[in-house]
Amino acid sequence: MPHVLIVDDEPNIVMSLEFLMRKNGYQVGIARNGTEALAAIAQTPYDLVVLDVMMPDVDGYQVCQQLRQQPNQAGTKVIFLSAKSREADMQKGYEAGADLYVPKPFSTRQLMEKVRELLESDKLRVKS
Repeated sequence: MPHVLIVDDEPNIVMSLEFLMRKNGYQVGIARNGTEALAAIAQTPYDLVVLDVMMPDVDGYQVCQQLRQQPNQAGTKVIFLSAKSREADMQKGYEAGADLYVPKPFSTRQLMEKVRELLESDKLRVKS
């Protein structure tokens, strides 16, 4: 069962994503800011982290960079969710190590499709 961490300081987004992820059979962890996210990442290897960029303490870029430095999290996929949708912001996200950058507002259905694609591509790689 894939383990997903949702990191966002907007409760509505966290609630709707948590509901959808669980409904799709994923195990879900939640962090409400960058500090909580880093603590969660330090304790648990996640298959996927859905990460808000703009958070009050540690931003998503920093969380992603720190995640990428942890050997036990090498295979973790990262999806950025952000209201910052300029080309430069997206570029910064990919440079920080994101697998995908999704501008807010987003369609939860499309996001779930992307989540499934990213997690499936992992399974295919393991098998081959």
